[in-house]
Amino acid sequence: MKEPQKSVGIVGLGLIGGSIGLDLQANGWLVKGLTHRASTAEKAKSRKLATVISTDPKVLSDCSLVILAQPLATLLKPEDALIQALPPEGVITDVGSVKVPVLKVWRDLHPNFVASHPMAGTNNAGVEAGQKGLFKGRPWVTTPEKSTNQESLEVVCQLANSLGSEWIITKAEKHDQAAALISHLPVLVSAALLRTLEEVADAEVRELAERLASSGFADTTRVGGGNPVLGTSMAMNNTKAILEYLNEYKFNLRAIEEEISKEQWGVLENELKQTQRSRKSFLKRQKNDFQGKDN
Repeated sequence: MKEPQKSVGIVGLGLIGGSIGLDLQANGWLVKGLTHRASTAEKAKSRKLATVISTDPKVLSDCSLVILAQPLATLLKPEDALIQALPPEGVITDVGSVKVPVLKVWRDLHPNFVASHPMAGTNNAGVEAGQKGLFKGRPWVTTPEKSTNQESLEVVCQLANSLGSEWIITKAEKHDQAAALISHLPVLVSAALLRTLEEVADAEVRELAERLASSGFADTTRVGGGNPVLGTSMAMNNTKAILEYLNEYKFNLRAIEEEISKEQWGVLENELKQTQRSRKSFLKRQKNDFQGKDN
């Protein structure tokens, strides 16, 4: 199969786009980065996030592959100048955390569009956040439709593989439901836990709790302290699935509350034994190869 030319454009050089740019350059690609602001472009140049960095969409015109790494709100309302600048023969993909809304907007904007989502990240955001090796060993999900060009899909697969990612193919609806469970819901649950700490009326107790908190609390609340714009965009664009699983979570939380209030310690211990087994099974299943499965 014909290899893609080693020329790639990245629209947006924040955490995901900047990290992709660093890794692709290390792999010998010519990377052309597009930013919205001149000040962002200067910062990106100082960090060498791309080989060429510009605020002019025309920088993408001769790229064989363009990665849309913009904030979700921007991705869903693309500027005409960007659409016009995309190379007609190039492959276009995105890194958005929801896929149904993205496909609704992009499936008819470019014949070689491939919806994808690398499942990797940190608490950091913006042009300072990019880092090498972010995608190694992490899932890279694609949600092709019947109309998706198969050669374009293969190009994005090669991109993911070159970054050390695990290639997973599924349906857009299934992706969004799964993302709500393991990505979007934890952000909101973590935020609620942080807010509970902040709203403790007894200042002495709150301050003592903060001093006593160990890595367990830090790990549990990490995603709740992430990018607020991204968290809100997730909720706005995956509302149905998030509400469904929030209700499931509240149901299970109420069950635990009832066990404690009724002093059903044996029942609670059995519940915790089951969740202990569930986590071990979950971690074991994570190691399995889901490549090519339609979940």
